[in-house]
Amino acid sequence: MANYKKASCTGKSLKLSGGSFDLVIYERICGWGFCEIYNKEGKLLAVLDHFGELKLRDQDIPMRLEAETYEETENGFVFNVTTTLPYKKLIGTSFEGWVGYPFESPVLHGTVTVETDREKRISIKTSLYSEKNVYAEYLRLLWLYVGQDSFGAEKTDALFPGIDWPVGKEWSSGMDFFKDPWANRCIPHPNKVASPVLAVSHNGDAVSVEYDLDTPVTRWFGYNEYYSQPVFAAPNFIERKENSLLGIMIPDVKTEADENQPYAKTPIEIHKGQVFEFSAKILVTKGKCIDALSEYVKRNGLPKPEPKYSPDEALTKIANAFNTNLWHGEDGFGYTQGHSRSLSRRVPGFLHRYVKEHPDTELSKQISEKIKLLAPPPAPEKSAEERKTAEIKRGEQILSWQKEDGSFRFEPDGRHYSKDDFRVARAFIEPMGYDGDTALYMNTTAALDLMSVYEQTGEERFAEAAKRALDFCADMFRPEGGDFWETPLHAPNLLAAGVSVNAYYYAYRLFGVEAYREKAVWYLRTLLAFTHLRRPKNVNSLYNTKPCLCCSDWYFANWVRDFVQWEVLHSISQAASLGIRWEKIDPEIDWLTYIEGVVTAAYNWMADHTKDNWRPHNIPSSLEHFRAGEYDCCFSDTFNSVTGNIAGMVISPEAIANGIYYFLSK
Repeated sequence: MANYKKASCTGKSLKLSGGSFDLVIYERICGWGFCEIYNKEGKLLAVLDHFGELKLRDQDIPMRLEAETYEETENGFVFNVTTTLPYKKLIGTSFEGWVGYPFESPVLHGTVTVETDREKRISIKTSLYSEKNVYAEYLRLLWLYVGQDSFGAEKTDALFPGIDWPVGKEWSSGMDFFKDPWANRCIPHPNKVASPVLAVSHNGDAVSVEYDLDTPVTRWFGYNEYYSQPVFAAPNFIERKENSLLGIMIPDVKTEADENQPYAKTPIEIHKGQVFEFSAKILVTKGKCIDALSEYVKRNGLPKPEPKYSPDEALTKIANAFNTNLWHGEDGFGYTQGHSRSLSRRVPGFLHRYVKEHPDTELSKQISEKIKLLAPPPAPEKSAEERKTAEIKRGEQILSWQKEDGSFRFEPDGRHYSKDDFRVARAFIEPMGYDGDTALYMNTTAALDLMSVYEQTGEERFAEAAKRALDFCADMFRPEGGDFWETPLHAPNLLAAGVSVNAYYYAYRLFGVEAYREKAVWYLRTLLAFTHLRRPKNVNSLYNTKPCLCCSDWYFANWVRDFVQWEVLHSISQAASLGIRWEKIDPEIDWLTYIEGVVTAAYNWMADHTKDNWRPHNIPSSLEHFRAGEYDCCFSDTFNSVTGNIAGMVISPEAIANGIYYFLSK
């Protein structure tokens, strides 16, 4: 008999086995089927509650898709399904005389195919045909309860890429890193979803769903298309059940006002003759949710980038900007935003290479003259001993911050006080981080500095301190802390991931510790959770990145809705400066294509005063400077995933140029 206690079962069952799972399909009293998924050790991991479920606007009882018959195939079974008929079940009961449901024949009929594919995954394909004109509040196509009747709502982590990444006892859509109305992300606008994967892990097993996010499930005549809409609740607060829910339904969310509605306020029109087609995979992977997402990427590959310009065209545009609107004579290169003057006599490093590779152009000649103008007067050469003494002094200051356990701690009123965002948030709402707390970023940035001091001084105490900081983080697996100045300290964070890749691989290169290489691979793969590996048809967001899965200052910016590209570009530039090649760290994934993707995605963000497509945020006066062309080729701080609008501060395009040279230097 089934372990699932929420279904009535006849005792009949069918079984499929894959490389990492056993799938048992059961017959309910009304027909096949629901499924239980076990790992090879016999642990019940998940329950597929039904083959589908239709909820009509004018009928209170949902109608499951169930089958009286099935056919066996080479790799599984094809079930001949129909929507259940409540009136038939009431014949001969006390309900027959006073409940009159309207249908005497099924609304939907078709097939649900459950098979194992070549890679031993659970493949589900649904093909349905409508016999009625009706209005529906939902059609659930896949409804998977992870942990049902086994470990319940417990989890190691759960992942909804680009949306949510709760660990341990955290709730998805919780208020740990958001305040309402942004906290609820259980049924989000599809443009916010980074990859078509949902996952939950528990004690070394990850259960995931892979689905098609960008192919219509149905369309009738010239009416709305409906796409697969992911539903994510860990724990399952939508139904208040002791499990975690990974679901796919229609209708999909069309506007942000339609988000988080398990029952659509605007019903779907279903017409006689309308066809519904859906497919998905259910997988069992050893490890955590990032392992499941990485397996998806390894199987499917990374999408081909869609650059707006060739790399050389982009470099020339950026170099020309530094030669014109970003050139300020004796003040050097940069721009002004409000009271902020981002001007410097430092010559962006990429300009030297650009001039060298384009020696005969008029642009290169003009840039060369500017470089000569900014050349500093020769300074007295410091002796090797003087340089070593200065580095030791720097290292000793870093050591003074380190605690006995090897950690580096958050000091919001001390050395971490740069912006006052967390002070304002603490005063008016609640703290985003606590004095003395710690996170991955605090430790890996310090470790990088200590390793630099060690290399320049040869003093082992700095190497040992760096290793202690990295070892302190051995049990951490979600990158946190990178945007501590304006976001909750423990929110999932891309900057922390990128910097930690570089720190751990640098340590591996210095010390040869295999555990450090493994950590570098892990944090490199966590970048996938923040990166959009798909392009919705209405917004070009391919390879755009989320900085963190939280909001800033509790209310001011929603980093699940909005992209930020500078953090991934910073991490790539840092890797280049350290001589680290990401594609060599983890050859199982095509990281060179990834780097090309995230760098060239930023082309679409580059300012162009001839287009009225940018608005400032907290510096309204800068709009006048944008329209004057002063920011041309700078890239924007934010990009809205739903509207496609770009906005916010502007950032120097030097990071884009550095990234271009990184992926060109294969």
